[in-house]
Amino acid sequence: MAQQDDVVVSPSDWVADQAKEYAESGGTRGTDMNGSPCLLLDYKGRKSGVWRRTVLIYGLDGDDPLIVASKGGADEHPLWYLNLRANPEVRVQVGPERFEATAETLTPEEKARVWPHLLDVYPPYADYQAKTARDIPVVRLRRAKG
Repeated sequence: MAQQDDVVVSPSDWVADQAKEYAESGGTRGTDMNGSPCLLLDYKGRKSGVWRRTVLIYGLDGDDPLIVASKGGADEHPLWYLNLRANPEVRVQVGPERFEATAETLTPEEKARVWPHLLDVYPPYADYQAKTARDIPVVRLRRAKG
């Protein structure tokens, strides 16, 4: 696995390559996936305690980024989401801006309100939800105060 600073980058080659380009460019390259905006998410492993990094498509609700734990419509949650539930304090990079945040899974009512916006950002989310009986979580990355 690639290592960057104090973070282990995704074992998926294309994610690792994009994360490296994103971080090394200061958030000026690697910031989208087929036209959808992406952020870098650093989170702590729930078992290892090691910081890990992935690249995720995001939407916005006010100033808060929203990420979708879709895993392409798989029947199980992505590992990063399981880690966020155990350790919600995260580090985020959106373009050149880096900040600390707290990850909060949206309630069904909140998800229903923001879901149309997220489908505008990345239309395949609708297909992913249709593929699985699992309710795909949406996570708010609430910026730390200060």
